Amino acid sequence: MSADTSRPTVTSTGSDFDDALLDQVTAAVRAAGDRLRERFTPQARGTSGEEIVTEIHANDEAVLDILKAPLLAARPGAGWAEDELDGGALPPGEWWIVDPAEGNINHVHGMPDWAVTATLVRDDKPVLTVVHLPLTGDDYTAVAGRGAHLNGAPLRVSAKTDLGAALTGTGQARPGEDEHTFRRIGSSVTQMLINGLVVRVSVPATLQLIQVAAGRMDAFWQFSDVRSGLVAGALLAAEAGGTVTDINGNPWSLASPDFLAAAPGIHAAAVSVLSPIA
Repeated sequence: MSADTSRPTVTSTGSDFDDALLDQVTAAVRAAGDRLRERFTPQARGTSGEEIVTEIHANDEAVLDILKAPLLAARPGAGWAEDELDGGALPPGEWWIVDPAEGNINHVHGMPDWAVTATLVRDDKPVLTVVHLPLTGDDYTAVAGRGAHLNGAPLRVSAKTDLGAALTGTGQARPGEDEHTFRRIGSSVTQMLINGLVVRVSVPATLQLIQVAAGRMDAFWQFSDVRSGLVAGALLAAEAGGTVTDINGNPWSLASPDFLAAAPGIHAAAVSVLSPIA
């Protein structure tokens, strides 16, 4: 999909959202989830790479229009970041970053790990997000400064302080990453297996990050700047009390080349393990 390069209106800073906006976003994401659930089968669809890509695009096309119009109407002046596999900083102002089928590859293969996400970003910082899991009906929501919630109940990250007891995770951000990135992923998994307890390697990122926000996992990292896979989980994890940085422990933004979200008690240890991996 081509990127919408229109420049959005710059709005005031601060958390000025009301419950009505969160309700509008939740309704749009749920409606998109209903459509995506109708398309889901427990059997894999497509056998060749070309067939799989066709199914992925068909999912996106079936859902995107359900999201776009209501979200743009809910926040007049906000831009639309069209390419869900793109990364890097956006121009100043507000932007919607949406993944109509986060974990699309899982959906196409008949697996349940997929969601619909919509995140409002202001001046490169996520400020409102909804992650809807259509197969369970769960809504993970967060607004900057107002905490993270699962179906209205507050979320809190893990209280662990020992990396050796930690359940952590990572995964690739997009198909066709370069060989250097694949080698970094492999090295990081090895080092975290040595220093941690258990490592999950799976996609999509958001489905692991909601577990970090809920305290079920202790950390997630990724060697990537793909916006749509990180912004929702970054806000959820931060608002649930997590520490969100790059791999070196610096503050994370859309311009960061990599990503780490962790429970505060193990964050420094995770940085020590991951930052030397070049």
